Amino acid sequence: MPLTKSQILNDLAEKTALKKKDVANVFAVYNELVAKVLKKEKKFKLDGIGILRIRQSKARMGRNPATGEPIKIKAKTRVRCTVAKALKDKVL
Repeated sequence: MPLTKSQILNDLAEKTALKKKDVANVFAVYNELVAKVLKKEKKFKLDGIGILRIRQSKARMGRNPATGEPIKIKAKTRVRCTVAKALKDKVL
């Protein structure tokens, strides 16, 4: 089961001797930084974790799985994450 944000904040607060509120503030500032850099640079590298990239997907034709009817899927912008090899090796 994945960790909740609250569990992550508690664990980091415990291990760093910071208050949970301070750790939450660091998370919020970091989140804003990631969003700002992604908007401007279209890429954000997290050393040892991976790379976040802005990616455009093209419009395409798909099928409604319930009816089999063809439908048009609109083009959209996505954030994609590529996991770093070091993290893959630790996990796998």
